[in-house]
Amino acid sequence: MRLPALDNLVVAKQLKVEPSNDAELGRMLAMARSRLADAHQANVSLEGRFTSAYNAAHVAALAMLRWHGYRSENRYVVFQCLEHTLQWAPSRWRIFSNAHQKRNLAEYEGYLEIEESGLDALRDMAALLKMRLSRLPVDPNPHKHTPGIRVTVSYFTGRPKNG
Repeated sequence: MRLPALDNLVVAKQLKVEPSNDAELGRMLAMARSRLADAHQANVSLEGRFTSAYNAAHVAALAMLRWHGYRSENRYVVFQCLEHTLQWAPSRWRIFSNAHQKRNLAEYEGYLEIEESGLDALRDMAALLKMRLSRLPVDPNPHKHTPGIRVTVSYFTGRPKNG
């Protein structure tokens, strides 16, 4: 599922081309689900819920990029690529960009200022991203189906998807 805009980022050495791997995508979706669930735990600090929501968003955005056959080592670029992998307007993916900046301040300077409303927006967008990821057609067992017939299963429902 190569995209010309992302191929330009390969030329600029911001992305690498790497074949998609359905098993990896399944693991990434499971991580996104788990971290998003953690982000909703009321007994966890605001900072802990923020970190979990941010990590859920990052792993889901990275999985979107991986599904298209690319990889990036740069978290910010992973979020920017949502404009191409999901056709999201900048106003959507910038929620993740802002969270990335807050995460960096916390990690590198020990400063984190967040509000419940900001966390809610981050969790909502991460949940939307996870939902979109879960709807991608993937083949969970590519070597065990009849040659010439590709069965795709949604990791979200576990049921076969119609072509």
